[in-house]
Amino acid sequence: MHASRKKYIPALSYNWLTPLYDLLVRITTPEAKFKRRLIEQARIQGGHHVLDLGCGTATLAILLKQTHPGAEVSGLDGDPKILKIAIAKTTKASLEIAFNHGMAYELPYPDVSFDRVVSSLVFHHLTREDKARTLQEVFRVLRPNGELHVADWGKPQNFMMRIASWPLRAFDGLETTSDNVNGLLPDLFREAGFKDVQDTARYMTLFGTLALYKAKRVNQELPVQ
Repeated sequence: MHASRKKYIPALSYNWLTPLYDLLVRITTPEAKFKRRLIEQARIQGGHHVLDLGCGTATLAILLKQTHPGAEVSGLDGDPKILKIAIAKTTKASLEIAFNHGMAYELPYPDVSFDRVVSSLVFHHLTREDKARTLQEVFRVLRPNGELHVADWGKPQNFMMRIASWPLRAFDGLETTSDNVNGLLPDLFREAGFKDVQDTARYMTLFGTLALYKAKRVNQELPVQ
């Protein structure tokens, strides 16, 4: 097993911080604003199958289902503790969302299973190799003309945001966050075979620039690696 896969790292790096995840995201980012924008740009239709990749506590998945009740929403996360929170929140909201335990770079779904894959604050936890593998997996499970929509840390748009990004980089690790902060996610999307890659929005936060992206699977075949 690759060294980056020997130990699963929780969303906030430490298991004891997991119960605080929702609160910390809410007070350090414009969460409601950027997640609604992410859903809006995904242009989800009734009957679409949508995967929330790295769903965490299901805040995005729940908002997806509430906004598009005719869509079939699934959530996947590698942390069983955070999935318990997700299931409890979904049950409380009286919504039907299918949750699976698994890793982003080894998706437990057949080829061409989804019309949309959305992801919030996941890619900055992955090494370069695992980012690439995850994008290959997303490409595989998307249907032709399916779309990937991502919200994650991006290239700081000014000096203040670059300074603000350093605590995040120190906390989550330079190995996994550097690609984000250097603005390389769009290039990685293209290398995985995605077309029409766009940087759609940027938000200033306490921990640097939060960027939204979208990309499309146009080709039928997986790109040659």
